[in-house]
Amino acid sequence: MAKGKYLEWVSEQGLLMIEGWARDGLTDAQISKNMGISRSTLNEWKKKYPDISDTLKRSKEVVDREVENSLLKRALGMVTKTTTYKMVKVDDDVLKVKRERYLNSYKLEHPDLSKKELLMAAIEAVPTYEQIPITENEVELAPDTSAAIFWLKNRKPDAYRDQSFKELNEAQAEKARADVRKATAEAEIKEAEAKAINGDDEMEDDGFIAAIDHSMSEVWTDETED
Repeated sequence: MAKGKYLEWVSEQGLLMIEGWARDGLTDAQISKNMGISRSTLNEWKKKYPDISDTLKRSKEVVDREVENSLLKRALGMVTKTTTYKMVKVDDDVLKVKRERYLNSYKLEHPDLSKKELLMAAIEAVPTYEQIPITENEVELAPDTSAAIFWLKNRKPDAYRDQSFKELNEAQAEKARADVRKATAEAEIKEAEAKAINGDDEMEDDGFIAAIDHSMSEVWTDETED
């Protein structure tokens, strides 16, 4: 069971690596592969060494909470901010002061480095150009229906099953069809009235009355069904 190898992973550095992988969303199988052990060995270590088990659990809970919050924001709609930056050359005098300050501090931590190595470290740490924010824009994202449905189905499964959404969609579709039938009937009535007013010979009185009765019966049927 990777005898002795567990010591590497119960150390501070090892636990930090495990925590990072868990926060990145890796599964136990992927984490065990990164550790160079089998999934079964990791399961045994989780039972035997609380530090490993607690680290995995704590880190995964953090990720779950972050995903949950993101999903909720997407379902409700949200405002995102984007910032545009411009690369600007640092003034020579300012750059010199910043690099000298960094070099002096870095030299105390690395006394064995040569002057050239210290200078290269300062140049790398304090670049010649820096980002300057130019504009900040706000973009409003409308509520995401798919995210809302996913949230409700998982948070309130008793009230929002697939069948519930199916019934809701069918009811909305039937209402739309009823609205179309009602609009068609009203159009037929208006057409019949217009012909009667214009004295259209093709439309006899009995035919006019029958057309209105037929249209009104369809409207009445739709309304009573609702």
